[in-house]
Amino acid sequence: MTEASSPPASEQSGAQQAQQKAQETAKQAQGMVREQINDRSTQAGEQISSTADDLRSVGDELRNQGKDTPAKLADNAAEKTERVGSYLAEADADRLLSDIEDFGRRQPWLVLAGGVALGVVGARFLKASSSSRYRTRSELEQRTRVLPATPQQPPAPPVESATPVIEPTPPVTAGTTP
Repeated sequence: MTEASSPPASEQSGAQQAQQKAQETAKQAQGMVREQINDRSTQAGEQISSTADDLRSVGDELRNQGKDTPAKLADNAAEKTERVGSYLAEADADRLLSDIEDFGRRQPWLVLAGGVALGVVGARFLKASSSSRYRTRSELEQRTRVLPATPQQPPAPPVESATPVIEPTPPVTAGTTP
């Protein structure tokens, strides 16, 4: 009775092979995502560090103009921007994801508000781009519409006259049928 309820060995090995293949594919996908996150975060860190250098230049220029308070603000902004840039450039995917998870646990409402904000921005973007797509599609349909080879004219409307038209009838003679 136990033999009838258990699947044959060939089916079990096939299921195990499929499961192993799925796990291998998932690991490959995770590796590709980690690699992308590493590359993109490094690029973002370098760009942000470049922005920090620009802010320092602004601070120096303001200091040369005798505006010390705005120069200090620019220097503080440059310092914080440099910290963010170096963090992104140095952190790997696991550290970034761990830090994001930790932040989400500490500040769930802020993460929720950020998600709502992203959703609203995304909806506005889709709404704005949908009218453009609709317009483009309509123009394309108008250009590709096939016209008949010979133009067909609609039938002429019936002409109505003010006086009734009486058609003559042939005379009827006795003994003949029309």
